[in-house]
Amino acid sequence: MLDLTQDVRDLTAAIVDIESVSGGEKALADEVERALAALPHLKVTRSGETVVARTEQGRSERVLIAGHLDTVPVAGNLPSRVEGDLLYGCGTTDMKAGVAVALKLAAALPAPGRDVTYVFYDCEEVEAERNGLTRVAREHPDWLAADFAVLMEPTDGVIEGGCQGTLRADVTVAGKRAHSARSWFGVNAIHGIEPVLARLNAYEPRRPVVDGLEYHEGLNAVGVRGGVAGNVIPDLCVVSVNYRFAPDLSIEEAEQHVREVFDGFAVSLTDAAPAARPGLTHPVAAAFTAAVGGTPRAKLGWTDVARFSALGVPAVNYGPGDPNLAHQQGEYVSLQKIVESERAMLDWLSA
Repeated sequence: MLDLTQDVRDLTAAIVDIESVSGGEKALADEVERALAALPHLKVTRSGETVVARTEQGRSERVLIAGHLDTVPVAGNLPSRVEGDLLYGCGTTDMKAGVAVALKLAAALPAPGRDVTYVFYDCEEVEAERNGLTRVAREHPDWLAADFAVLMEPTDGVIEGGCQGTLRADVTVAGKRAHSARSWFGVNAIHGIEPVLARLNAYEPRRPVVDGLEYHEGLNAVGVRGGVAGNVIPDLCVVSVNYRFAPDLSIEEAEQHVREVFDGFAVSLTDAAPAARPGLTHPVAAAFTAAVGGTPRAKLGWTDVARFSALGVPAVNYGPGDPNLAHQQGEYVSLQKIVESERAMLDWLSA
């Protein structure tokens, strides 16, 4: 059984050593549930491999602290090992260090200044329909009700507000098929994507300020599909584009923007996920910022804070790991960063 009284650094190592690749979180979820169920001040519930624990102190505010239990596949990087200030191992930075901090908070604060919901969920690293938060939001939305949420994604100890939305679309160029020996009887669709690429090369991404944080958008080609055979002029070519948009736009507005950029071409939406506003203007968020310190920055990427935003819960990303190390075979986390994160979160929740 996980020992929640041990030092947060040792607890992190113990959690890392319980393998929990996406879809295989049961052993770790069982350990987390047992450890939390032993704490009389928490009400513990479970959905699949997602464990939720709540304080019920009747406070006027409730905050939610979430972390995913799963990791990418192990790559010869278990068990964990310590070298100096660094703890190496699969999931150390993404995001078992954050999970350890959240578990320590759950054990250390029987009567926090705000009621707290702790969510430890499964299948974050795989397709969205398997994500534990998706399931809980659909089946038990009341479990996720809160005034403010902290997703303990690795941010290297810096608050990252909200997240960008992401949209993928196909821009299709039509041509006319012909034999390549008599190409003048056809229209080469691959050659026809030149204006599409020209628009992308000339594109000036927005850098809007949302709730005090500057986001940097991007619109880029991420794939090209075309060609029939080595002796055929192709009659179709598709450029796949990815638009990373700031949280002042809805999916519908982002899609309209992409269609405007590629006006005159056939554009079809293939995938989209909403952005999330930073939520740093909320009084609870302001208190969190004061406790953690530093200067918050925009999250340039998509995270599960968007799921909380869709439920009307403002959320930020904050965790001790370095996001640039996530998913690497040589993944590691600074032990000092884990301690600092625990201290900052304790100060915030104790106030």
